[in-house]
Amino acid sequence: MTATLRNFAAVAAIAVLLGACASKGQSTAQYDLGPLPQADAPAAGIGAIIVADVAGPAALDTERMQYRLLYADARQSRPYAYNQWTATPLQLLTQRMKARIAQAGVKVLSTTDAAASPTVLRMELNDFAQNFDSATSSAGVVNLRASVFRSHKLVDQKTFARSVPAPSADAAGGARALADASDAVAADVLAWLATLPQQ
Repeated sequence: MTATLRNFAAVAAIAVLLGACASKGQSTAQYDLGPLPQADAPAAGIGAIIVADVAGPAALDTERMQYRLLYADARQSRPYAYNQWTATPLQLLTQRMKARIAQAGVKVLSTTDAAASPTVLRMELNDFAQNFDSATSSAGVVNLRASVFRSHKLVDQKTFARSVPAPSADAAGGARALADASDAVAADVLAWLATLPQQ
């Protein structure tokens, strides 16, 4: 009886240890685009604008952080196992674009404010990933197409792309590079908006 109890106690102890190990799996790190950079000079000549939520493919409508090994198979997008965004890239870029445009002194309206402005900015995200050209070198790549409509008519459309080297070959470096690339694209979009006719 004593041996049976001893065996039962040993099995129970092993089960507890295994459960503790399983519950202590690697924690998931979460990233966003960080604080807004210092504001540039206010954008002149841009009236109030409706900024629609950024659209994009289903692969970018998830919190998973994606990377590509260009030197192995550039057509395969891979998710980091223990790193993710705090929101989807579509949501993060929507928030960032609205914040950067407002930071430049432009009145940013939502699609529910259609009566307040006839001008609408729509953006479609084509790529938002960390691309590795070697095991130790990568860059954050942002590619989007922006369209401006006024009174439901297309005024202009342009594609913007930025690639920023990552400071480290990991998810943290990719998040930093993608934040910088997003801010660079936002600056490009603002400069483009300023060149468009306002009437």
